Amino acid sequence: MNKVFATLALTAAMFGATAAFAAPVKPTVVLVHGAFADSSSWNGVVKILEKDGYPVIAAANPLRSVKGDAQSVADVLASVKTPVVLVGHSYGGPVISEAAYGNANVKALVYVAAFAPEKGETAAELSGRFPGSTLGPTLSAPVELADGGKDLYIQQDKFHDQFAADVSPADAKLMAATQRPVTVAALNEAATEPAWKTVPSY
Repeated sequence: MNKVFATLALTAAMFGATAAFAAPVKPTVVLVHGAFADSSSWNGVVKILEKDGYPVIAAANPLRSVKGDAQSVADVLASVKTPVVLVGHSYGGPVISEAAYGNANVKALVYVAAFAPEKGETAAELSGRFPGSTLGPTLSAPVELADGGKDLYIQQDKFHDQFAADVSPADAKLMAATQRPVTVAALNEAATEPAWKTVPSY
């Protein structure tokens, strides 16, 4: 992820969210990773935010289903006693849209190179809707799961160019080996009511 873009997006959200609060309480920033990643993918952003005094949680996104993943994030949100700025990357976009809907504690949403689907849209459909998408050809053969589902991974030799071009080849190689799969079902699950229509979004 482009760290400069992420920082700018978060800064904009912080300004808007903080300005809306009567008390000088900094919001907790809850970061939600996307497919093929884990919470540590936010480490660079966490350091920046913590240096600026923001409490931060990088939530673990199960990558099993939009609804289930959103419930996991909503459970984290329920434990936070301050206002929240909820941030999603890639597939984390549909997850934060679902998790934030009807949650009054979420004061702003930030989509960092993330999907922000309309009701009924899916991440897979949006990914392939316009020319230029390169994800499909880089995926390995699906891994069959015991419950009948399928997990998707990015081929390790294509991971750097496809997913992490802004990190060193050595770091990308480690990320490729430790990537977390997303289910085919999650990428094809239709979004419900999008929270970005009612929550300030960046």
